[in-house]
Amino acid sequence: MNFVFSILGISLFLSCGIAPDVSGQPEESSPQVESAKPGIYDFERLLSLIGDSKVAVVTNHTGSIEGVHIVDSLLSSGVVVKQVFAPEHGFRGDRADGENIDDTVDRRTGVPVFSLYGNTKKPSKESLEDVDLVLFDIQDVGARFYTYLATLHYVMQACSEQNIPLIVADRPNPHTHYVDGPVLQEKFKAFVGLHPVPIVYGMTIGEYALMLNGEGWHEAAPCDLTILPCLNYGRNVPYEFPIKPSPNLPTMESVYLYPSICLFEGTKVSVGRGTAEPFTIIGEPGNKNGDFQFIPEPKEGASINPKHNGETCHGYDLSDFILKPAGISELDFTWLVRMYNETDDRKDFFLKSMYFDKLAGTDQLRKDISIGVDLDTIRESWQEDLNTFKAIRAKYLIYKD
Repeated sequence: MNFVFSILGISLFLSCGIAPDVSGQPEESSPQVESAKPGIYDFERLLSLIGDSKVAVVTNHTGSIEGVHIVDSLLSSGVVVKQVFAPEHGFRGDRADGENIDDTVDRRTGVPVFSLYGNTKKPSKESLEDVDLVLFDIQDVGARFYTYLATLHYVMQACSEQNIPLIVADRPNPHTHYVDGPVLQEKFKAFVGLHPVPIVYGMTIGEYALMLNGEGWHEAAPCDLTILPCLNYGRNVPYEFPIKPSPNLPTMESVYLYPSICLFEGTKVSVGRGTAEPFTIIGEPGNKNGDFQFIPEPKEGASINPKHNGETCHGYDLSDFILKPAGISELDFTWLVRMYNETDDRKDFFLKSMYFDKLAGTDQLRKDISIGVDLDTIRESWQEDLNTFKAIRAKYLIYKD
């Protein structure tokens, strides 16, 4: 079977500092928004890459073609799908954030489903027995703390160790046109951030996979990697998800705001989990100035026990402030500073678990906010590391600026 990126091919491209040549990548002459498609839409090419291989698919509800799940499409095309590996939120995307996923059998297809979110984060040697090829197709949202990047990390590691080729079906990312935020420091590595990248890294998940392979950040030898590129896609081509990527990112507004306000998850501020507007509203009972109110309540498949369950939270509706996608070019921590300044108890604003530092990838941001450092100075503090990352990133970009 011929793969676009052999191990040797990757090493040659890296040594030259040249972005890989992805064969079959369509010309990008003024692509239209509606013409940008995930790589999985190049289905005939995918079938040719798979051939008669027995396949394991790492996917969830976002792995679909015009509403038909990729597993269903593969099975109807005669592909032998041995098993599915499910990330956070489960294979069908109906499990709440942080909820452990158990091994099961998919009721619709009868295919075994192995969990990669719970006690097991990495495909075991046993779970990959009798598998010739792994296909990874999950919609990313372009923020470092989105856990599907960690899932990709462990899948690549397992493929390397078991000498199993991996195809990553690429998907558009609404945040590929900018790079921003503090770069993760080693001591803050966690499942919400495993690699030395900024909060917004400006890459598709296929490009990110190339970087993990090339830099050795998945902590294994380079795996036999193929990228199935997006169709008619460029870095500045807006793309709206046809399926919400996870239960608490139900709208594009929530996706655009997510990189800037997810850090509130490490504070006493609610981001609207347990409401109809998660990640577009913020508030907490002790806020003194906010002109917006909401009451979080459990929502099946989204939030089992939301922060401030049953309490009235005071804060802001951020959907009124969001810029058009083309106008978003940096993280906005204005709301983070405002909510800190407006709380009635600053000493308990940041959770004792220090989860905020894991999300930020550093403890400096928390310290700076606590002592009143201005945002311009805060932004300046991460620029040197950001420029170092940008030089690494440039080696793995597939799509034009």
